[in-house]
Amino acid sequence: MLRSMFSAISGLRAHQTKLDVTGNNIANVNTVGFKSSQTVFEDTLSQVIRNGSSPTAQSGGTNPAQVGLGVKVAGITTNFGQGSTQNTGRSTDFMISGDGFFVTSQGNETLFTRAGSFDYDGVGNLVTPDGAQLMGWMAQDGAVSSNGPIGPLTIPFGQVMAPEPSTRGTLTGNLSKDATAGTQAQSQMTMYDSLGGAHQITLAFTKTATPNEWSLAVSDENGAPLATTPSTASVTFDPATGVPSIGTFSFAPSAAMAPSWRDPATGLAASPDIDISTLRQFGGKTALTPDDVDGNAMGTLQSISLSNDGTIVGVYSNSIREPIGKLALATFANPSGLSKAGNTSYRVGDNSGQAVIGEAGSGGRGSLTAGALEMSNVDLAEEFTGLIVAQRGFQANSRVITSSDEILQDLVNLKR
Repeated sequence: MLRSMFSAISGLRAHQTKLDVTGNNIANVNTVGFKSSQTVFEDTLSQVIRNGSSPTAQSGGTNPAQVGLGVKVAGITTNFGQGSTQNTGRSTDFMISGDGFFVTSQGNETLFTRAGSFDYDGVGNLVTPDGAQLMGWMAQDGAVSSNGPIGPLTIPFGQVMAPEPSTRGTLTGNLSKDATAGTQAQSQMTMYDSLGGAHQITLAFTKTATPNEWSLAVSDENGAPLATTPSTASVTFDPATGVPSIGTFSFAPSAAMAPSWRDPATGLAASPDIDISTLRQFGGKTALTPDDVDGNAMGTLQSISLSNDGTIVGVYSNSIREPIGKLALATFANPSGLSKAGNTSYRVGDNSGQAVIGEAGSGGRGSLTAGALEMSNVDLAEEFTGLIVAQRGFQANSRVITSSDEILQDLVNLKR
């Protein structure tokens, strides 16, 4: 008689645990990056009333008679399925599509999370709402190497990008073969000196009376002519292919420009190159386009953007985009073995395996999306169904205890 009561008590405990897990899932239905859990039951030991026997020549075999002693919680597993996407528009909100965890540092402990809602602290570190630092690799000289150790990612707002002098430029397009003598066409290139000063370099073509020949003059923003090497007094185009006789030439900055226009490698006065090898003389309209002009003015960091491989790109006031760092992602052989650390974070568990840290989009790691968050993967319909099942299971086990108690009461009343 008492076996049924103790079995029912174990059922009450197991279903209470299921209710606890279900209640926690429902409570976190709107928690960013939360992963729901499921309760798995298994029966406990069974008491053997009669052993089984194997068949013989004179009699058949018998099965054992066993009475179970209740139920227990076999495990509480975590469902790491992908949660739904919520677009936020915030540049520091990141979402992992696929496997992987963000790596964070809290004190001396390394933690892992799927919640990608980050912000800046007072010194520009990317941090979680509870202050853990987001980890990755910082750029060195405009390049990011993921081969070194990871560290906190810091966005250096206000950082100044030094100016770079222009050393080359390309002019592409077409000079019409049908142009008459005296026809002019010109194009301007914005080039920068060593201090970041902008200069408008004008290339002016004038059709001469000689077939397939154009004169070329190079001048600065003040109209002062600039000397070229080799001389570009005239450019002749092949009448069959339209290819110019000059591929590349260099110009010498004017006396006013020269002091602030130096070659960064030698420190000597610069002689920027102009490539006109792709310029052609074909039939049709004349159209000149400057292209691939290097150099830049001074710039300051204004905002960031994130690429799918986790690279944080800085956007500077001079319109240049340059890598600042790259987020690190971690994967585990058994994510379900991770130990929950609170604040939607996990720590390495005894059965999770060690963290394998690398770049997004490689080694089985998912890609990253900026301006979006991964929401909880809790399915309310499933949770409410589980809630009903747990409630009915609890009620049924309660009924077993009540029925056993009534039978025991009848047994006690036999003496009356």
